[in-house]
Amino acid sequence: MNASTPLAAAPPAGGATLAEIGRRGGRIELSNLTKVFETATGYMTALSRVDLTIHEGEFLCLVGPSGCGKTTLLRVLAGLETQSTGTMQCSISAKGGSLRSMVFQGNGVFPWMTVLDNAAYGLAARKVGRSERNAIAREYLDKLGLLAFENAYPRELSGGMLQRVNLARAFANDPAILLMDEPFGALDEQTKMLAYEDLLALWEGSRKTVVFITHNLDEAIILGDRVAVMGKRPGRIKDIIDVRLPRPRNVLDMQNDREFIEVRRRIWDSLREEVISLRTELKVKGAGHE
Repeated sequence: MNASTPLAAAPPAGGATLAEIGRRGGRIELSNLTKVFETATGYMTALSRVDLTIHEGEFLCLVGPSGCGKTTLLRVLAGLETQSTGTMQCSISAKGGSLRSMVFQGNGVFPWMTVLDNAAYGLAARKVGRSERNAIAREYLDKLGLLAFENAYPRELSGGMLQRVNLARAFANDPAILLMDEPFGALDEQTKMLAYEDLLALWEGSRKTVVFITHNLDEAIILGDRVAVMGKRPGRIKDIIDVRLPRPRNVLDMQNDREFIEVRRRIWDSLREEVISLRTELKVKGAGHE
């Protein structure tokens, strides 16, 4: 599956422009949600009794120890996995566009497609006419500084530019809910800072509902309205921390803000217990195999 894929489609609005699409979000409610996988040696519980409400237009970041079920939860939200028990309710504020799009880790653009065709891919999958989908894709490429590269191929672009193509594709598809799984993990720090600015600019102009997985605490605070901390496997929502820093955000200056430092401390205090507990469990298991 590509890096920004339409997951549930609705009929195109028809004749929409960037000014007409956009401000539409979704609300997600999870109640007592559990996910169990069958393995060769038995059953493995990845998620246990997850209760979470994600508000319309919210930017929610998910952090947690490695292997805690963050990606599994995102895949359930995307409809790529089905929960074993519990419920998920999803509602959107307007018709048109897609219900959900997902941006995966790493570079997932199609190497045989031009930048323009990559950006318009979700619209093409929804049978939007070529002229209309290209017009919408070009507007997002223009906002991301990529319009001059619309006829280029991915091999001609840098990693940061490729991630901007992913963002253009995701937002051009006009999802109510955008699910992002560590999309900036492979970028260097300087490129990440620019990527944050690009994503925030697009999101603040649309207020789509975003669920964003990251291992980077600073990234979670820079981007999020709230940060949900997951406990070690089986994953659960351990804590939810509000980020009350004002928007629009200056990515560089905000990291010196007292509120930023306090939120970071609170997230780490909650996460540290889970990381230490997981490390202890792994040591015990390792000792048992000696």
